[in-house]
Formats: sequence, C-alpha cells, structure tokens
Amino acid sequence: MQEFDRAVIYRPMPDWPLVVRRAAPAHMDAIIGLIDEAAVWLRAKDTDQWAQPWPSRADRDGRVMLSLRQGKTWICWDHDVPAATVTADFDDDPYWASEHARPSRRAIYVHRLIVARRYAGMHLGSSLLNWVGRTGWLAHGVRCMRVSAWTTNQALHSYYERQGFASRGYHADDGYPSAARYEKLTSVIPFTWPPLFSAPSLLMPPKR
Repeated sequence: MQEFDRAVIYRPMPDWPLVVRRAAPAHMDAIIGLIDEAAVWLRAKDTDQWAQPWPSRADRDGRVMLSLRQGKTWICWDHDVPAATVTADFDDDPYWASEHARPSRRAIYVHRLIVARRYAGMHLGSSLLNWVGRTGWLAHGVRCMRVSAWTTNQALHSYYERQGFASRGYHADDGYPSAARYEKLTSVIPFTWPPLFSAPSLLMPPKR
C-alpha cells in the first residue's frame, strides 16, 4: 500500500505541518478526548447532540474501539497534538437501507468527524471530508459519500448542505439519534491547493 502519511506539504497558513495518519487502538484516549471536548462545546449550541453517549458510554466506546481495530479511523496530527479525527467506513450502513438512500451506489460512510476547538475556522473538517470522498473515488471507485447527522442539530444539517451534501431524508429507526441522512457524489469534489495536511493515498488498511 502506497502511503504518504509522513510527508510534510508546505502551507502558507498556518505555519505548522498537519499530517493524517491511520489511528490505532492505542489512540483511544485521543479520540475520546476529542469527543468529550466537542460534547462540552455542543451544550452551548442549542442541541442535545452527545449530551449523553448513545445508548451508553460503554456502547459508544465499544464502537470507537471497533473502528480503531478495523483500521477505519484517522487522526489529523499537529506534531503530537490530535487536531481532528474522522472515521471512514466502506461497509454498508444498515440505517441507509431504503429505496430513498439508493443503496446500489458504492458508498463510503463518514462517522465521528470532529475538529478540536483550537483548530476551528481552518476549514479542517471540510478538508477531511473532501479527502475521504476524493480518495474513496480515485483509489476505491466509491461513487458517493454518506453521513448520518444528529437528528435535532439543525446547524449541523446546514453545515453538510453548505459542503454540497444533499438531504436523503430520515431513517425509520426512532431510537437512533442520528437519523438525518446526507449524501454527496464523490466525482464533484475538487482538489484544492495548497492542502491543509499531507495524507495517505488509500483509505483501506493493508490486507493481512
């Protein structure tokens, strides 16, 4: 697998290099720290998103660890500081299993896109989304990128719409808090220069 996760790409702003690397189970505390920081920030944003881990902290932590063990989670590092994280999953999401979700398209599903507050305003979240979608398309033949957004977080819905995602309705499971579905074609994602970070050219982990 060809990766460029140790390369540093020059950027005029900011002055430090950011590097995306695949996360490992040893990075569990870093991921949970980003989630907890985001949860505190969201309390002041008129949303109940992440007010309580769903359906419990143990279940939430189990999902995070599973993604780490499967090689699906990535961390954007500022030297040794985790600036952001995203989980990119090629496996079909059962919450998208309906005729409105166009399940025949090969898709990549985005989970837990989180940017540390000190890096807010850098467009790091949108850059990570674009990297996942563009790499999924060019390296893996993925036709669309999908995300399930927190049902009651209208600001988050607007964010994804500004990023070019189209609403695909709501899934029918009333117990799942992220019921709002959004989809974006990967073929329309532009390459921007200079990039905010250096990143691997592939998303899938090496076969063992």
